[in-house]
Amino acid sequence: MTPAGRSPGGKAGRAARLVRVRPAAATAGQAARMPFVLLVVALLGGGLISLLLLNSALNQGSFQLTRLKKETTALTDEQQALQRDVDGYSAPDALQRRAHELGLVPGGSPVFIGSDGKVAGAPTPAEAPPAPSPPASSPSPAPAASGASPGAPAPATGQPASPQAPQPQPSQTPGR
Repeated sequence: MTPAGRSPGGKAGRAARLVRVRPAAATAGQAARMPFVLLVVALLGGGLISLLLLNSALNQGSFQLTRLKKETTALTDEQQALQRDVDGYSAPDALQRRAHELGLVPGGSPVFIGSDGKVAGAPTPAEAPPAPSPPASSPSPAPAASGASPGAPAPATGQPASPQAPQPQPSQTPGR
């Protein structure tokens, strides 16, 4: 036996060497796992950040879509109001009234000029139509107490006997 109670090819020497090697191997295994763990954490973090950005982009698009829908509704309402105005101005009675206000008169029979310069028809100047007579009013219920006889005309007050009802005008849409 050798001093210190060890045998020359002893198991105690080998065990001491293994103890010294084992802790180093355990830390080497942990060190080999560290890049993998960091990779997984980085992938999860990147995935969460990308989901957050995607969700934010979708919400922004949703807000923009809502704003555009409201704007479309407002523009559709304005377009319909303008179309009503155009329809009101282009109605036959509105056109006739506006032409009369401008002093226009209805035309007579048309005259055509052919491509050879020949006139077909008889040209006549347009004449203003007679003024429309006021509608017949109902007889008054009783003569005035001022002593006027029933057959005498009513005193002139500067007002027509039968005022015409004002014609409705199409609404004016401001801004356009």
